[in-house]
Amino acid sequence: MAIVDTPRVTAAPSRLPAGRDTGIDLLRAVCVVGVVLLHAIMVGVTVVDGAPVFANASEGTRWIVPVSWLLQVMPLFFIIGGFAGLLAYRRQRDRGASASAFIAGRVHRLLRPAVVTIGVVGIALGVLSAIGVPAELILIAGFRYSQPLWFLAVFLLCQALLPALARAHESMPKTTLGALALAALVVDAVRAQTGLEGVGFLNLAFVWLALQQIGFFLADGTLDRLRGRTRALGGAAALIALVCSFVGGVHSPDLIANINPPTTALLLVGLVHLSAVSLLGDRIRTLSRRPAVAAFSSFVNRRTMTIYLWHMPVLLAMAGMSAVWAATSGIALPAPSSTLWWASRPLWLASALVLTALIAVVFTRVETRPSPSPTESRTRVWAATALGLGGVLLLLVAGTSVLTATITVGALLFAGRLAGSSGQSARRERVTHIVGMA
Repeated sequence: MAIVDTPRVTAAPSRLPAGRDTGIDLLRAVCVVGVVLLHAIMVGVTVVDGAPVFANASEGTRWIVPVSWLLQVMPLFFIIGGFAGLLAYRRQRDRGASASAFIAGRVHRLLRPAVVTIGVVGIALGVLSAIGVPAELILIAGFRYSQPLWFLAVFLLCQALLPALARAHESMPKTTLGALALAALVVDAVRAQTGLEGVGFLNLAFVWLALQQIGFFLADGTLDRLRGRTRALGGAAALIALVCSFVGGVHSPDLIANINPPTTALLLVGLVHLSAVSLLGDRIRTLSRRPAVAAFSSFVNRRTMTIYLWHMPVLLAMAGMSAVWAATSGIALPAPSSTLWWASRPLWLASALVLTALIAVVFTRVETRPSPSPTESRTRVWAATALGLGGVLLLLVAGTSVLTATITVGALLFAGRLAGSSGQSARRERVTHIVGMA
């Protein structure tokens, strides 16, 4: 599937650009792998009376609590997003680029891999329907695929607001972060007092924006100027507050339950992560420079969105093939959380990682090719952002089907065209600039 307005590229870069913080790159790569492992271990598939049954293997279990503490890496991922985003925005601003150009570049980088993945998934669902797979199973697969796409919508929103929040951070850093954190607390309180679960989804903005904002303090050196003891005490205080919130029944000890909708528990998790990253920064950077570790980090970071977008289709395909094999061979699949099921998890998790990596290699070019020249129009870039958000929200609300995938792909392609500076609009913008200079 072609991407409009994308210039040809003769060769993909072989490694990440020089001057990057290799420690942060390693942490980002670990976060991506952590997400794949978490979703993989939650896949439960059995065959009952000859029909496949797909379920969340962690539902109603106790083991998800320690697993979620280990693999709930989204707070750290958004902190890293704030760190990297602030530095990238400042570099572009220093070169004379506008905030609109920065946002347009983010729109292209995030939505371009999604166009291909969503398009392929839509086609696959159509093929499954044509060969007679029950509509109920196709519906389940469509919703399962859609669920992780919340990250794409939220991360796009956070990056679109980053220039404005970066300016706020430069003038009133503590006030800006405090306002976002306070808003998240108010949402949690209203949700708890009223019982209206829908209110909690406002924290899809406040919680993740606050975590991105925390990343700004890591990027501008504020944390490095604090004594190590102060950073350690801050992390310890956040951890104690988190545990107390579990004991007091304020938050669930299952950190996965705290993500849908997001709660302020994730802010505390983020502060614990931030303290650890700040204290262990030198060791992490030293580790990141080892050849094998650097190769791993480079592989994942060049394909971050591709890996994220493709891991769920891979898991769904694995679940489907497992069900077909069990139904045709007559060999029962182990029940989730059983001893045999746990014994088979290492192979299952390894297969998920390997297959996702292979798919990511195939689609590397989609993510790494240069973006077209960005528009300087605020109207166009915000329209592109809104279209991108709307397309992804459609899949989240209605699930992925041939129809919704087609609509979303069309919306994302149009968003990409709006975010790019087309020939006619580029000439118009140059003329406006020349007239303004005159």
